Amino acid sequence: MSKNASSNLVEIRDLTVAFDGVPVLHGIDLSVAPGEAVGLVGESGCGKSVTWLAALGLLPSKAAVTGSVRLGPVELAGAPRQTLEDVRGAKIAMIFQDPSSALNPVIRAGRQIVEALRLHRGLTGRAARAEAVRLMDLVGIPDARRRFDLYPHEFSGGQCQRLMIAMALAGEPELLVADEPTTALDATIQAQILDLLATLREETGMAVVFISHDLGAVSQVCERICVMYAGRIVEEGPVGELFEAPRHPYTRGLFDAIPTLTGPRERLVPIPGTVPDPRTLPRGCAFAPRCSRGIALCHLDRPPLRGRDGVRQLACHDPVPDTAGRAAWALAPAAAVAGARP
Repeated sequence: MSKNASSNLVEIRDLTVAFDGVPVLHGIDLSVAPGEAVGLVGESGCGKSVTWLAALGLLPSKAAVTGSVRLGPVELAGAPRQTLEDVRGAKIAMIFQDPSSALNPVIRAGRQIVEALRLHRGLTGRAARAEAVRLMDLVGIPDARRRFDLYPHEFSGGQCQRLMIAMALAGEPELLVADEPTTALDATIQAQILDLLATLREETGMAVVFISHDLGAVSQVCERICVMYAGRIVEEGPVGELFEAPRHPYTRGLFDAIPTLTGPRERLVPIPGTVPDPRTLPRGCAFAPRCSRGIALCHLDRPPLRGRDGVRQLACHDPVPDTAGRAAWALAPAAAVAGARP
């Protein structure tokens, strides 16, 4: 969580989610300060996307959600539909994983941005069209005025992602939640999208939550990282400190699985096994069955998340020793991607 809780833009406290009685999130505590960039990382199925879908009331009716999600003084957990609709897009906008499925294939691209402008800012007619073209220019769509009337299938995958970002910006949100925004894009386009998010954050002052399994990409955008596993945050800290010395064995395992693009070739060290089924979670630490450092206590007692508030937090009975010298190695893939700009 951020250092000064009283100044946070969003505060999530003890957030739990269950589907058909099966818990999938277990007491998530997460804060985002105004203008801050926070990364949420972990394997597929760890609960990264579910956390923010729950926060915005976008989960299906079968999901049971408890806890608190506050946007300033406004409580979003269990809020009336109108309250949530007033927040979505205008205060908190979300970019979903697959732009090709999120965009309507039978409505022209520019018109979809215009619809967002009408809903969130009341713009219509020529004013809405002009603002939509401006947003398309802002996110780097070439020849935006002419391409306003094209359909989504006439744009590349990277350009569709830019269209989604333009739609998200239409409501001038205070927080942008980017859910795997570089998935299925090649390295050059990924670098462009990461650059775009960093530039937009600098120009608009909005906060960003970057959800990804790509630690290299997160390192290019975020100041703080939260590592999730089996519906819990297991490690949290500033990017520099966490990359230099990951303390949780799971975080260390994620780093060990990153291929390096410099130096001699080395065999990757995968994390054995898979994320456990939420219906059959181990009694103690959920990562214990896959952990090479596991001790007897790990299988009996779940470690709480603890540490220096706003600096480093960790949930582990036997953490990796705090050794330095890993920053350059861990950041190498991200640096290589960042250098692959056209």
